[in-house]
Amino acid sequence: MRFGKAPLGEAEGAVLGHTMRLPGALVLKKGHRLSAADLAAIARAGHDAVVCARLDPGELGEDEAARLVAAAAAGPHVRAAEAATGRANLFAERAGLLLVDRGAVDAANALDEALTLATLPPYARVGEGDMVATVKVIPFAAPRPLVEACARALAGAPALAVRPFGRCEAGLALTRLPGVAESLLDRAAEAQRRRVERLGGRVAREERCAHDEAALAEALAGLADAGCSPLLVLGASAIADRHDVVPAAIERAGGEVLHVGMPVDPGNLTLVGRLGPSPVLGVPGCARSLKPSGFDWLLERVVAGLPVGRAEIAGMGVGGLLVEVPARPQPRLAPPLAAPARPARVGAVVLAAGRSRRMGDNKLLAELGGRPLVAHAVEALERAGVSPLVVVTGHEAERVRAALAGRGAAFAHNPDYAEGMSTSLRAGLAALGDGVDGALVCLGDMPLVGPAHLRALVDAFEAEGAASICVPAFERKRGNPVLWPARHFAEMMALEGDAGARSLLDKYAADVHHVAVADAGVNVDVDTPEALAALRSRGELPWPR
Repeated sequence: MRFGKAPLGEAEGAVLGHTMRLPGALVLKKGHRLSAADLAAIARAGHDAVVCARLDPGELGEDEAARLVAAAAAGPHVRAAEAATGRANLFAERAGLLLVDRGAVDAANALDEALTLATLPPYARVGEGDMVATVKVIPFAAPRPLVEACARALAGAPALAVRPFGRCEAGLALTRLPGVAESLLDRAAEAQRRRVERLGGRVAREERCAHDEAALAEALAGLADAGCSPLLVLGASAIADRHDVVPAAIERAGGEVLHVGMPVDPGNLTLVGRLGPSPVLGVPGCARSLKPSGFDWLLERVVAGLPVGRAEIAGMGVGGLLVEVPARPQPRLAPPLAAPARPARVGAVVLAAGRSRRMGDNKLLAELGGRPLVAHAVEALERAGVSPLVVVTGHEAERVRAALAGRGAAFAHNPDYAEGMSTSLRAGLAALGDGVDGALVCLGDMPLVGPAHLRALVDAFEAEGAASICVPAFERKRGNPVLWPARHFAEMMALEGDAGARSLLDKYAADVHHVAVADAGVNVDVDTPEALAALRSRGELPWPR
């Protein structure tokens, strides 16, 4: 291939090297094959040469080269889309796990800088229509022998395949200790049901029993006899040893323990075994929530019918540190190209309608560091970039509005504020509108909540996904504000009384994501004159300005 400036008389049929904007709003894009009419328009614009690529005999254009490489890489349940601008994307035809022959992909990428293949990580969970890989030809053409060698390297494996999720009628066994609330088991069981359902299966039967070897063995045998597979075992305490209750019960039921523990964190304390034809998975404590863990990796492979034994588990250590890392970036969407990701739009509702009975006066207007308490809450949200921002007023509404004069907040008045916090929540969410992905529900009397706390919640919401309820926590103690996904707004607006949305945190415990923060500001509100005096005695602003 010859790339560079060529006289117009020699450029017909060549590939344009750079986009050209010509008079009359004519735009010739990079990669366009130049016709006689195009060259005439370029000449009328005053050019006598053009930067282009002229293919030599035996070379393939970028689109044809990309098409051939992508077609060779596509194995079972993977489809290659049409090529454009030297790129051909590959998509999953079924929901399942992506299988990647790394040796084949590395060999193809090592042949020449002209040809590239990028994939999702091996064993990534994909849905039907998800993008799993992309082929990009760097120059405008590639030698046919090179393209054919690349195709051979990829086709023999094949390089890419999707292993579909199979039929899953899981059995779930949970053990309990004396004094443990049944609601804790309910929430743990709900997390497992949702985990299985997102793989296309269901928990067909559930058994609860004492945390005892004999009782659990009986429960497992009953699940196996009912034809459940796989069997999930969530013990009341973590599996600490091969002779602990869960592994001992599996063996007592006639099964086999294949491996205890895995080099993935969270998820270290898991177990893999077998009872008859059914795989058995010991569920680690971290999987009581839906936050990704090593247990998800095991369950996905089991449901996809892939082997999970000592060798497979030992190979999970590289990349197995999942703490504070988004475990599975969402693959791009179906052809032709993915829509660009956008940041989550998070608004805020500041509850500032209460009567402050314990304070004796309107606490939201009490000054701290030269500003009313409610002004600290609103300024923190503004500095964190949260928008839209709605302040709900009720008691002494005009004074609250005056305290926030010049701020960018909108106001929603709640004439029913005396009936409880739920009425203010309803008014604030209604004023927020439908254009947000989530909302911070903030209390106006928490001046120690600063921009750093708020940004941490928004960052976690974007990383965890739009289903997560993000709650700040300092030293494992929950605080405020809570960031709620928009999908809960309707249920929040239906609440009654003065409890706010606290009841929904228990109902949707599997969706709660605790966001660790660096100080106790998320646990401090000002309810009494003594609490205010304690803050004033510090002699400093609540957070850095």
